[in-house]
Amino acid sequence: MISSLRGTVLASGADGVVVEVGGVGLSVSVPVDVARTARTGQELRLHTHLVVREDLLALFGFAEREELEVFGLLLGVTGVGPKSALGVLSSLTIDQIAEAVAGEDDRPFRKVSGIGPKTAKLIALQLQGKLVASSPSAARPPAASHDVAGQVVDAVTGLGWPERVASDAVAQAAEAASDADRASVQALLRLTLAALGPAQAGAARG
Repeated sequence: MISSLRGTVLASGADGVVVEVGGVGLSVSVPVDVARTARTGQELRLHTHLVVREDLLALFGFAEREELEVFGLLLGVTGVGPKSALGVLSSLTIDQIAEAVAGEDDRPFRKVSGIGPKTAKLIALQLQGKLVASSPSAARPPAASHDVAGQVVDAVTGLGWPERVASDAVAQAAEAASDADRASVQALLRLTLAALGPAQAGAARG
């Protein structure tokens, strides 16, 4: 089992990277935020899970050990394969997953590509007691009010960005915004989209 790797990024795509380790280029599927920030030539360390099946040999990598652990838990849910599990971790933070599970709320999982209503419900039920959110408010950026930040996150996800990326971008924009801008949906949305950058729009929709 390959449990971790560290090497130089040779290439990156929408949902994967190629990392050179000991002269060998390894193709690793990663969450969208890792793929989005990976730069050719930089050193990258990942916690990894090797999926070995009769028809599949694939390596999945995560920046944090906790993400790897949640990936393993998701694979234990009936109907969830490695690509769907990666999709969950690309769309939601660990805290968002934990809070949805705690509330038996399958709606966040239904937004993930490849996960239907039945599987989303199974995730919310079968992960009961296995995840704990670090803080009750972790799912929304603390720097802005829940209503404003929540509306902006919804607007950004509606434009095609994963909820995880949208939440991070709103949090960053809110930290740099004035009190007036943090209280305005329109102003905070404008700052968030500026932080994301127009170059990312194509990747978000791809």
